[in-house]
Amino acid sequence: MKAKDSSVNATGGIGRMTAVAVLNALVSAVELAGGILSGSLSLLSDSLHNFGDTAAILTSWAALRVAGKGRSVRKTYGYQRAEILAAFVNAAFLLVLSVFLFAAAVGRFRNPTRVDGVLMMLIAAIGCVANLLSSLLLKSRATGNMNVRSSYLHMLSDTVSSFGVLAGGMAIRLWGVPWVDPLVSMLVSLYIIRETWLIVRQAVDILMQSSADVDYRRLKSDIESIPGVVNIHHVHTWRSDERTVYLEGHVDLRDMMLSETGEIYAAIERVLKETHGIAHATIQFETDRCADKEIVKL
Repeated sequence: MKAKDSSVNATGGIGRMTAVAVLNALVSAVELAGGILSGSLSLLSDSLHNFGDTAAILTSWAALRVAGKGRSVRKTYGYQRAEILAAFVNAAFLLVLSVFLFAAAVGRFRNPTRVDGVLMMLIAAIGCVANLLSSLLLKSRATGNMNVRSSYLHMLSDTVSSFGVLAGGMAIRLWGVPWVDPLVSMLVSLYIIRETWLIVRQAVDILMQSSADVDYRRLKSDIESIPGVVNIHHVHTWRSDERTVYLEGHVDLRDMMLSETGEIYAAIERVLKETHGIAHATIQFETDRCADKEIVKL
């Protein structure tokens, strides 16, 4: 049943991403034309941002398709990290784009130009509604999936960006303050940098096989409370994606027959899965073989 549910979720996610990509591409084209006609840097920035997000969503869409492929002799872990790679590429691209837009806004402060506030507001309003709809389409799929969440954050940042451009257009129309346009671009860029940096950092942690978020002291206590277990040490944990945690480690046992170890292994596996959320464990049984008994060997 779990495999079936997962397939259904993936199909639903792919369908929604397709709809969001088409909608976002249309909005990007409208904003680009509107930015050129109105002379608005923030509107042009938002259009470039949206074009970048369209590419990001297509990347996420492709990653969802690849991640659904089964395991093979060469890919024994499957293709789960395709989504992590997509999340990293999407977030890194958005970071670079945000820095570029921030620099362009600084230049516009130095050389302000006339902006058509009415046209700017009209185009921004269209973008705001379309981006909000896209965000809602992806929101339910964003929890527990870094790849979809990176696309969701792209859409959410687009919504905030379009709203900022809309507010900027109103300020220019009402009070004739053209410096609001680059200011909005700078604020939107800073917001996007803050949101995407968290995804970049988490994706890098997974790709570098950093330790999973496991309470090692509790894990040690739980395993060593199993009858027959003397000590657990030299533990390594890592993630193939943001949901699947793997563990390997050494377990000292009291002197016993080999046939008795099966029951102990089952107990260890049960504790790891039910208490610590570890999907797969590789345990090396031994009897006082290692001099270093620390839970994590540095």
